[in-house]
Amino acid sequence: MWELIRANKRNSIFLMMLMAAVLLLLGFVIGLAIFGPEGGFFGIIIATVIWLVLSLVSFSSGDQILLAASRAQRVTHDVHPQLFNIVEEMKIAAGLPAMPKVYIINDPAPNAFATGRSPQTASVAVTAGLLARLNRDELQGVVAHEISHILHRDILYVTLAGIMLGGIVILSQVFLRGMFYSSMTGSRRRYSSGNQGGGQAQIVMLVLAILAAVLAPIMAHLLYFALSRRREYLADAGAARLTRYPEGLASALEKISSDPAPQLASANDATAPMYFVNPFKKKGKMKLSDLTSTHPPISERIRILRNMSQGASYQDYSQAYAQVTGSKSIVPAAVLKQKEQVPIREGRAEPTKAERTQRQLHQVGDIMRKVNGFAFLACTCGLNLKIPPNFKADTVQCPRCKRTLDVAAQRTAQTAKARSS
Repeated sequence: MWELIRANKRNSIFLMMLMAAVLLLLGFVIGLAIFGPEGGFFGIIIATVIWLVLSLVSFSSGDQILLAASRAQRVTHDVHPQLFNIVEEMKIAAGLPAMPKVYIINDPAPNAFATGRSPQTASVAVTAGLLARLNRDELQGVVAHEISHILHRDILYVTLAGIMLGGIVILSQVFLRGMFYSSMTGSRRRYSSGNQGGGQAQIVMLVLAILAAVLAPIMAHLLYFALSRRREYLADAGAARLTRYPEGLASALEKISSDPAPQLASANDATAPMYFVNPFKKKGKMKLSDLTSTHPPISERIRILRNMSQGASYQDYSQAYAQVTGSKSIVPAAVLKQKEQVPIREGRAEPTKAERTQRQLHQVGDIMRKVNGFAFLACTCGLNLKIPPNFKADTVQCPRCKRTLDVAAQRTAQTAKARSS
């Protein structure tokens, strides 16, 4: 495992250096175009300052920004006991030093992500749609995938690479919009200095800077997407190993890929790579989109997992990956040398379709109510009451046995538990 983490870190550092080089080169070229021969160094300084400011923001509160942007709300064990139990199981199986914080996103689209600066400060967020559609084995597979991202130290990379990408995009957009504004106001007169060689050289540098400003974000996106896809494969391998049941993750991917729910409302280009599956709905068969997608094709991920018939180790995943893709394994060679036996376990018994549908409807309704501040009261007669947050009275009468139940005490207990967690 430590070999995999070290290899992952080496690849991360290499690609981060490439993205940093793209950012600094862009700053250098733009500096030359705007300030002349002496402006290249000044452009590098500006690019570095942009990156440092964004990095400081990311390290201090990047995970909370991502969670807020995704409209995720932190929940307690009472909101969804099964989810908490699964996260705790996978935390123990992965040997994480701390229990990840659990969040739920009120959205019908099934998806999930992990974020945080380190395994000690990690968080796992899942949508209400995911909880409503998956059985326990499938949910365990998705959670194990996100826990693998935490274990492999992917969560910090996604934040830093996203910031580097953001810096490149900001620098490019500021320059291009500035040039557009200059052209509209006629402030390009300084470039039209007759036939003088200096003026021509300045125009050439301006053209090069515009090309760099257009191409640099594209190059950075491709670097970002390439490593994002690799990490998704490795997280799938880690999930199969943690759960010892590749079919659970494969079945979850299959259900999600055919789900009719609308696109995840809170997703955007900056947050898309951190999700379990690509949050953007695709129309038709767009083969070109596979080149720029933040995730590997779901159908390919499913075939790889279902080809793991002999075991659930990294070696078994590597063999299945080679069979399906015909490519060299994405698992580091040092990890493959460590022979490991991880037998595949049996899946849990499935409820009937009618039972599953009814349970899912009740489950998603209760999740939404708990996240939105409903108080849940259990009467001794066996009736469960769901009290909305705008209910002002301190007590309520049970409609079945006519007992008086204390709403205020229950709300106080729920609030105290939420703060302590």
